[in-house]
Amino acid sequence: MHLKVSDLDKEFSTNKGTITALKRLNLHVEQGEFVCVVGASGSGKSTLLRLIAGLEQPTKGSITVDYQLVEGPGADRGMVFQDYTLYPWMTVQKNVEFGLKLQGVKPKERRQPASYYIDMVGLSQFAQALPKQLSGGMKQRVAIARALTSQPKVLLMDEPFGALDVQTKETMQQFLLELWKRTGTSILMITHDVREAVFLSQRIYVMTARPGTIQAEISVKLGPDRTVATRKDPQFQYFQDQVTRLLTQQAVS
Repeated sequence: MHLKVSDLDKEFSTNKGTITALKRLNLHVEQGEFVCVVGASGSGKSTLLRLIAGLEQPTKGSITVDYQLVEGPGADRGMVFQDYTLYPWMTVQKNVEFGLKLQGVKPKERRQPASYYIDMVGLSQFAQALPKQLSGGMKQRVAIARALTSQPKVLLMDEPFGALDVQTKETMQQFLLELWKRTGTSILMITHDVREAVFLSQRIYVMTARPGTIQAEISVKLGPDRTVATRKDPQFQYFQDQVTRLLTQQAVS
């Protein structure tokens, strides 16, 4: 898998004129990588992810997955949002099957893969539950299972744990790392949480304020096996300080 964003511009027309959200933005994600993009509010992080997902079109530049131009949504890119986006009238099983249903997969053929990923995220006993019966962390696990069931080449995550309390968020971060190692799925995740980005990713892209572009790319050399103890490692603090300093420089410049 090779995701490439090349010289990307995104402009929006408003009553007050044209707003440039992204300007000459470049990044890439390779097979099996976990990459985070961090930036202040309004830097265009979510816009970037929507463009990669094919939900919006760039003004200039290109986005490719395995050298194929992204021109709209596709099964090669799975999307997980902050607000779960589960259908409240559907059971966990039906929610996870929904992506396959949209692809025209027959009911009997979508049941097994959906059950497989429900089991993988640890929710087999809740397969027939409705979203209202689940906690926030459980709902996000369902959303992740649904995205993975279509076996995307890259999983796009837009601040998936932003609505969770601190303890649940850290539990979900550990869960996501373990899931990433088990599936080998490439992940591109947007977050404003620097500690989260350092804990999860192999590389971090730091965005500037609007118009958003990439001001730095940081390799996070903490090894693949990260635990609660990793957050106390001096190297963890080093990377956290490095990213925070870049973001702070943007805020005061």
